[in-house]
Amino acid sequence: MASADEKVVEEKASVISSLLDKAKGFFAEKLANIPTPEATVDDVDFKGVTRDGVDYHAKVSVKNPYSQSIPICQISYILKSATRTIASGTIPDPGSLVGSGTTVLDVPVKVAYSIAVSLMKDMCTDWDIDYQLDIGLTFDIPVVGDITIPVSTQGEIKLPSLRDFF
Repeated sequence: MASADEKVVEEKASVISSLLDKAKGFFAEKLANIPTPEATVDDVDFKGVTRDGVDYHAKVSVKNPYSQSIPICQISYILKSATRTIASGTIPDPGSLVGSGTTVLDVPVKVAYSIAVSLMKDMCTDWDIDYQLDIGLTFDIPVVGDITIPVSTQGEIKLPSLRDFF
């Protein structure tokens, strides 16, 4: 049989547990309603040919709902054609978002020559490929911590022709 002291301890533990559950619910609700940056991919464009591969650039507009600037921890990307990944990478510490405004980020995507040549063989009729670009923007928001906002776009991008090489 439990002593009176043990019953008091159990009752206090139950009250504390109930209060902690209510606090968790309160904070979860408040954190769910915290505004986060919103991002859209404006454009994906062919930029040029280098010794390392074919360069494409994605323009991503990010709207910051806060009056203070927000640091961008990293940008990650995956460029796919059909189900095949043709480029992927991360850009560490690309800067910050301006406070209460829109920042346009330039995300360089490099496609290796070996992949570009195999794509050219597959798409020799119209010299463009259907693509899907998935971008993850990771921000460090005070109090909340790191959050990643996924952004995705689909379309067609041009493959380089012989005149682009010379």
